[in-house]
Amino acid sequence: MTHLPRRDALLQSMLFAPLHPVIATLAPDGFPSLEDLNRMLAVHQPSVASGCKLSFVAQGAGRLAFESQYEPRCYLTGEVQTRQDNWHDLLNALVWLTYPNAKAAINVRHFQALTQGGLADESTSQRGAVRDTSTLFDESGVIVACADEELAGLLQNFRWRELFWQRRQAVRERMGFYIFGHGLYEKALQPYIGMTGQGLLLPVAQEFFRWTAEQQRAHLDRRLADYLAGACRTTRELSPVPLLGVPGWSADNESESYYDNTAYFRPGRQR
Repeated sequence: MTHLPRRDALLQSMLFAPLHPVIATLAPDGFPSLEDLNRMLAVHQPSVASGCKLSFVAQGAGRLAFESQYEPRCYLTGEVQTRQDNWHDLLNALVWLTYPNAKAAINVRHFQALTQGGLADESTSQRGAVRDTSTLFDESGVIVACADEELAGLLQNFRWRELFWQRRQAVRERMGFYIFGHGLYEKALQPYIGMTGQGLLLPVAQEFFRWTAEQQRAHLDRRLADYLAGACRTTRELSPVPLLGVPGWSADNESESYYDNTAYFRPGRQR
């Protein structure tokens, strides 16, 4: 794919709401260059956890030394390797621009796991549980801001009809869903029944939902970064979220029968 279609359509999609401010700055046609992305960074000049200023650079080729691989290079130099004309990498860059503190927190988790070891005893794969969880959230994560413990419980216990239909107005008023994972954004370019995110519940005060979208994003970025610094060490801390069931995220979910599809709105483990 050599151009960026549907920019205006993305600006109309609730799935892309967290990215709307940065999407709005893109040209209507064509993928942005690395220079374009770095000019967007210059507005806020975010840094990674090592203190290095963030920048987008071309991806390295061939077999790379440790310090030149994606996560170590990002931590050690602030350089995020980004392929040109590539949806996955463009969306990753847009998430960096939107949630720089949280993305930096994920990067330091990877770097520490790679350099400090000590994960073998809890590992569920060769990479280790912390890296697995970090990768899953980085690719498919959804921030779920919630000011109501009962609603949070319905989500954690897979009670989709009760949450998204019977408590629909309460969800609109006291719960917010914000896609974080760039892999999930790539899927959202062509939404489909079955599209599911991995939700991380963050309690917020009711006043959060009276803030501007910019204030909400900044707050969630800081809160998520703080949370990832000390928690979320297993994938079981994440809750599946069938995204097209969220009120307002699909024209089809305006009828109760939509939630009859148990292949999508699956019952699951009880907590």
